Amino acid sequence: MSAPEEKKRGLLGRLFGGDTPAPAAAEAVAEDAPEAASAAEHPGATAAIVVDAPTIKADAAPDAAATQRSGWFSRLKAGLTKTSSKLSEGITGLFTKSRLDIDTLDDLEDLLIQADLGVETATRISTTLSQSRYAKGISPEDVRTVLADEVERVLAPVAKPLVLDRALKPHVILVVGVNGAGKTTTIGKLAQQFRLSGRSVMMAAGDTFRAAAIDQLKIWGERTGAPVVAHKVGADAAGLAFDALKAAQEAGSDVLLVDTAGRLQNKQGLMDELEKVVRVLRKIDPSAPHTVLLVLDATTGQNALSQVEVFKDRAGVTGLVMTKLDGTARGGILVAISARFGLPVHAIGVGEAADDLQPFDPKEFARAIALG
Repeated sequence: MSAPEEKKRGLLGRLFGGDTPAPAAAEAVAEDAPEAASAAEHPGATAAIVVDAPTIKADAAPDAAATQRSGWFSRLKAGLTKTSSKLSEGITGLFTKSRLDIDTLDDLEDLLIQADLGVETATRISTTLSQSRYAKGISPEDVRTVLADEVERVLAPVAKPLVLDRALKPHVILVVGVNGAGKTTTIGKLAQQFRLSGRSVMMAAGDTFRAAAIDQLKIWGERTGAPVVAHKVGADAAGLAFDALKAAQEAGSDVLLVDTAGRLQNKQGLMDELEKVVRVLRKIDPSAPHTVLLVLDATTGQNALSQVEVFKDRAGVTGLVMTKLDGTARGGILVAISARFGLPVHAIGVGEAADDLQPFDPKEFARAIALG
């Protein structure tokens, strides 16, 4: 096994709930290609692309996962530099006094709210400080430590792996979000990680409005060895989803990843169309989609809150993936979202490479954002 594959495999159990296959996974992956080819012959599976899938061996080095986590944390810290620097500089500027007073706490709350951590978290941190042993004197380092602890406390309950139901053939994952959030790229990254874990995957190019999105998904199909179900540009998205689910069932695929067109949460017509996609899927499988992932762009800040609210109500969102945390000063928005909605956060992304989408670890995130 190549070093990159070895490193990626060490993280699969974390992202997918520890349900990685036994050594027999090598055979499962190797057999996926012909299975996918048969799926591509389905009338609805036009433009399906299949390439040879990698062979997985069960001989990963014991420290491979630890090495990868260390490298990932370094990338996460680097990605959240703008967020952590903004907080650190603000905290240092406030806590130059020897005593902690009400005005300073009010200023701290304002700073945390401006950093997108949300009113609930800002109030909790302020209260913790006012009631703590630091009442007579506190340093910026003390404040950042309290901040890290409180952020982790908010995030710990929502950090949950994306668990697949092996009894489902396929487990349908509908991926939703606004334009530019990174839905198609996230689907490709998930497909690659599912494939490396030994699962057979099919993808549906449900963003029928954009030729670029269809082409992008085909490229990921080539990379991962997963067939892509695609219709012509402008085709009915619900019809595409119907054909894709039929094809995935016939192929016996473990997972069907359904892309959707980017839509603003305040556009009634587009949201209606998304609801139609869900209804059509349920005509074939009343329990589908089994997972609805909302992909959020961290750089949108407070606007992400309204996105979660609307997509949760209209599409039945079951979990979140946050992308583009690298290079934004608004990474704190994930804390505000978690405090308000409590939806599972499955993964976060800090780059474009496939292994830049990683399972969400609340302690790592809290340390990166508060301690730098």
